[in-house]
Amino acid sequence: MATLWVVATPIGNLDDMTFRGVETLRNADLVVCEDTRQTQKLLTHFGISSPTASFHAQSDERRIGDIVARIGSLENVAFVTDAGTPGVSDPGAALVQACVVAGIDVRPVPGVSALTALLSVAGPFGRTILFDGFPSTKAGRRRRRVRELYERGEPYVFYESPHRIVKLLHDIEQEHPGAEVVVGREMTKVFEEFFRGGAGEIADILNSKGRIRGELAVLVRTAESR
Repeated sequence: MATLWVVATPIGNLDDMTFRGVETLRNADLVVCEDTRQTQKLLTHFGISSPTASFHAQSDERRIGDIVARIGSLENVAFVTDAGTPGVSDPGAALVQACVVAGIDVRPVPGVSALTALLSVAGPFGRTILFDGFPSTKAGRRRRRVRELYERGEPYVFYESPHRIVKLLHDIEQEHPGAEVVVGREMTKVFEEFFRGGAGEIADILNSKGRIRGELAVLVRTAESR
């Protein structure tokens, strides 16, 4: 029976790759990846020559079917995304579900995740946390979602791009001023930074830096969740 190994990969620092992850990629008959060019950098770094195939957010149902059929004809297939743990705010869940339906054994090879990396340095956030992935790129939808999350009264986490992070922070400030926010930027990389304080305050700091680089993770603690 074929096995799909869901392998977490570094979010920036290649030294965060686990020994088990490296061996899984090395022994894989095929590595399915979000961007073959990005994954090839990782494979080359560790001297791995396993063949690759692409699967990404734009892959249609036919492409999913082709990939699942190919996986089913092999013994060990590794699945990675560009960075972090597959299936967490990326197209990985669709492939995993298709493999489960096809009777393929799916196993995790855990490791780095931007979500857990941020939470580990954020301080207390209570017994529950709501992960909402990337917010909508449309201002109205993004603002409504921030309002909905505020009304739940639970701490929550967004991922956001450098192009929209300031807009998101302004939405948070306007919808629930006084919320405590922790933002991680370029986590595990050379220019790693963490910002703590009010959403508006952090937005001003980021604006003062000029061009913002790297994706960010944002934890919001409302008064009700503290």
